[in-house]
Amino acid sequence: MAIGLFGGSFNPPHEGHVHVSELALLRGRLDRIWWIVTPGNPLKDHSELAPLADRLEQCTAIARNPAFEITAFEARFNIRYTADTLAILVKRFPRIRFVWIMGADNLAGFHRWQNWRRIATMMPILVIDRPGSTLSVRSAPAALALSRYRIREADTGRIADMRPPAWAFVHGPRNSLSSTAIRRARKPGR
Repeated sequence: MAIGLFGGSFNPPHEGHVHVSELALLRGRLDRIWWIVTPGNPLKDHSELAPLADRLEQCTAIARNPAFEITAFEARFNIRYTADTLAILVKRFPRIRFVWIMGADNLAGFHRWQNWRRIATMMPILVIDRPGSTLSVRSAPAALALSRYRIREADTGRIADMRPPAWAFVHGPRNSLSSTAIRRARKPGR
């Protein structure tokens, strides 16, 4: 089984998350997508972070595709960093072929993630294009450092079978929704 792992704060979840997941499912020829709803991103301000239970409930409501599964894995195991999450999943499920999914907006800052190089060696990575982030594939420090492991977009359907490090950048229709913009719009006076 090939499972895409899509982690994030999902604060709030929105159709853009669904779009990225469905594109990854289709183009990566994945069987399932697990949304890993984090208790809190170490690189983000938590002052506007909705309670985990609320975000899980919202994710369940919006992720209507039966191939999507919502999980609070990191909270349950008190994990803070993606590299630790992925190491546990790979160990617990050795027969599953995992693929890490991220939006191109996250590729731009991937080099700031704890143990980002280790993440790249644990499983293939599928980067989904996002509005305003298309060029990050050319300039992001992590993309440059991992450039020799980038596969052709035409080979994306085989990514789950590839030995890491391997990554692909997937172009396609883009969804402009963002959790940050949604939170800003909800503030009083807007």
